[in-house]
Amino acid sequence: MKKTLIFALVIVSLLAVSCKSTPKTADEITDEVFTAIYNKYERGLILDGAQKYTVKSGDSLVSIARAHYGNGFYYPVIMLASNSVIKDPYKLRQGMELTVPNLETNLKDSGAVRSIKGVMLDCADIDEIRGFGDTAKDLRVLANSL
Repeated sequence: MKKTLIFALVIVSLLAVSCKSTPKTADEITDEVFTAIYNKYERGLILDGAQKYTVKSGDSLVSIARAHYGNGFYYPVIMLASNSVIKDPYKLRQGMELTVPNLETNLKDSGAVRSIKGVMLDCADIDEIRGFGDTAKDLRVLANSL
């Protein structure tokens, strides 16, 4: 079901591109897909007690999630909370100020858990499409354990 949603969003984006005189770039389409995901799940996340984190050279969302949560595969939680700053998890830039939610608080709330699980599964689908099968598998395992 989730893969169908992602593929549908990509198809709709591609159709919209074909109707315009100036085609959209792959980055613009990717941003639109992530924006749709964020819009779907961001309301469920609890930001009370969240911390700010400024991206340093060499950081990745996985390394930041590992440092804050002990598990790098919680990176979609940071993505979701930082959706106004970052769209694509693989395009992190030094100096970005990210929001790092309190994971414990969110995992105690059923609505937040639904949002976290949903964003993780959608990110897994995107990673699968991008050829990151191992990451997709690990994201799915963690999401399905929630």
